[in-house]
Amino acid sequence: MCQCESWEDAVCNCDGKSWSGDVFLTLRPFRIFVLGIGFFTLCFLMTSLGGQFSAKRLADSPFTIRTELLGTGESRSALRRMNEILETLVRRMDMLAHLENISEFRRGEETGHFSLESLQSALLMEKIQVIAQNVSDIAIKVDQILRNSVRAKVVEGQRDLCDIPRDPRFPDCSGKVEWMRSRWTTDPCYAYYGVDGTECSFLVYLSEVEWFCPVLPWRNQSAGSFSKNHSKKQAAFRTELSSLLDLMGTGKESLIFMKKRLRRLEAQWLLAARRLERKVLDSPNQKKQILVHIGFLTEESGDVFSPRVLKGGPLGEMVQWADILAALYILGHSLKITVSLKELQSYLGVPPGRGNCPLTEPLPFDLIYTDYHGMQQMKQHMGLSFRKYRCRLRVVDTFGTEPAYNHEEYATLHGYRTNWGYWNLNPKQFMTMFPHTPDNSFMGFVTDELNHTERQQVAQNKVRNMAVVYGKEAAMWKLQGKEKFLSVLHKHMEVHGTVYYETQRPPEVPPFVKNHGLLPQQDLQQLLKKAKLFIGFGFPYEGPAPLEAVANGCVFLQPRFNPPHSSLNHEFFRGKPTSREVPSQHPYMELTIGRPYVVTVDYNNTQEFETAIKAIMRSKVEPYLPYEYTSEGMLQRLHAYIQHQAGCTLRQHRICHEPPLPCRIPVGPRVLPTEGAVAL
Repeated sequence: MCQCESWEDAVCNCDGKSWSGDVFLTLRPFRIFVLGIGFFTLCFLMTSLGGQFSAKRLADSPFTIRTELLGTGESRSALRRMNEILETLVRRMDMLAHLENISEFRRGEETGHFSLESLQSALLMEKIQVIAQNVSDIAIKVDQILRNSVRAKVVEGQRDLCDIPRDPRFPDCSGKVEWMRSRWTTDPCYAYYGVDGTECSFLVYLSEVEWFCPVLPWRNQSAGSFSKNHSKKQAAFRTELSSLLDLMGTGKESLIFMKKRLRRLEAQWLLAARRLERKVLDSPNQKKQILVHIGFLTEESGDVFSPRVLKGGPLGEMVQWADILAALYILGHSLKITVSLKELQSYLGVPPGRGNCPLTEPLPFDLIYTDYHGMQQMKQHMGLSFRKYRCRLRVVDTFGTEPAYNHEEYATLHGYRTNWGYWNLNPKQFMTMFPHTPDNSFMGFVTDELNHTERQQVAQNKVRNMAVVYGKEAAMWKLQGKEKFLSVLHKHMEVHGTVYYETQRPPEVPPFVKNHGLLPQQDLQQLLKKAKLFIGFGFPYEGPAPLEAVANGCVFLQPRFNPPHSSLNHEFFRGKPTSREVPSQHPYMELTIGRPYVVTVDYNNTQEFETAIKAIMRSKVEPYLPYEYTSEGMLQRLHAYIQHQAGCTLRQHRICHEPPLPCRIPVGPRVLPTEGAVAL
């Protein structure tokens, strides 16, 4: 209770304490005091809770979340004391406000009006009470947070104590943990997946990212699942190629060549699509997600082809790839096309690092068409995912891969190991340019198809004594002993060449040869329509040009090899994953098509050679093209492969990892199944 000598006095005594009269009039010191209380409260909360809302620091992994509790018991006690102080202040300030209201009321009676400061004081008291209530609420909530943090700390402490499980279903777990202890810093991809050097992070990685250990009890049991269901949409035949040209990108001469080919053959492709569509109406035609990665055109593989496109370099691979793209696109599938390693990594979902870790997501593609260069790049960057998804690969392989070279263990034990073999694929996944062997799949390419009018024009315009030499590069004319049979050819026929040169005529080309230089594909087709003979020198092997010549009404003359060429006796084939013997420059032309369209002789036998020339000049040969090299034939073949050869079965498969750990066959319910071989 307050006792004052008079209301005019400057000092009153309230509960044994002196209070200034100015305080009752203005309360300005109290405003400053209240601001101080608010600032103190804010500082206390920031100090006490600053570490509580940053539980996961930058260096922490998602597997070892740390929560630092700074004096949890002391924090709760301080909050309670602070709340009690605020409640005491509010009670006393209520009493002071009551006294001030009495003073203001009497002063108002004396002066006849009431001051504005009285109203401000009342509003100030209301704000103080609100602040006090808010601080009280905050104290309660912080107390709850601290209690929950204590419980979380106990759980985290348990998780930091990870023992290596002794599970017979995962025999390699302890060995893999030991490997991770010493080598997890060798590739940044392990840190990307949360490995931080603790036992728990090793076990989480080995159970959820890889599959060498069982999932820890306190982890989500479905965390390691990589299953992904694709919607089964039906593919619809497309009626244009313009969008495909946009997908292919720009900048490389090889891509420019491929685009020109697609534009030139677009009408032929679309006509074939309409024919085939009527034939396969009732057959399954599921739309596939397909990645096409042309590895030999990437900068990382050297891309030796693009600079040589305009200089007579080999075009057979680009012819085939252009036709593969056209067929896949026209059949209605969803395509991604890349000739860049960076784009490949992006499409696959490769984690940052050196390629030892699996992909970040399930593979989004049903099929991947690539070559040996592309397959090597995938193996280097996909980690264990390469073994899981390799059944989805379709490897475009010009000369084929025999099973003895493909099987890693057999190739190692029996001396078949080469730089291009031991991939452990199903041999049907290798797709060749010509049907060399039933072990591999035949991909092929397409050739210009003549309509009825064009066939009549070819028959009328053929020059019976005109020959075109198969060889665009001057190096192909360096054949030892060529002068002998070329002189015989020149004796009976006019000889034409299409050898590339820049300023001067190549010295390797004899003077009697009429050299047209390197011709665009359309001009070469016109030259073949007029010529009677297309003659090979023995190289290149098994290219598309002889088939194109026969399709334009030429006879193909080629040398017979005795003994046959192979990797055992010829440098060109050495290192290739095949022991196939090549009896002539183009075995398919000799054995599958044969006479009268293809004539194979011993060029060292002058009499046999000259007899063949005379017989060719007398013969009447119409343009001939096997169905399998028409656009419809390739569409039909590829359609069958995609719908019936794309079955990766979920079965157990041998999984190997870094040495010195042995291979194993994973078993048990928590082992991620690997996709097996192609179902044929």
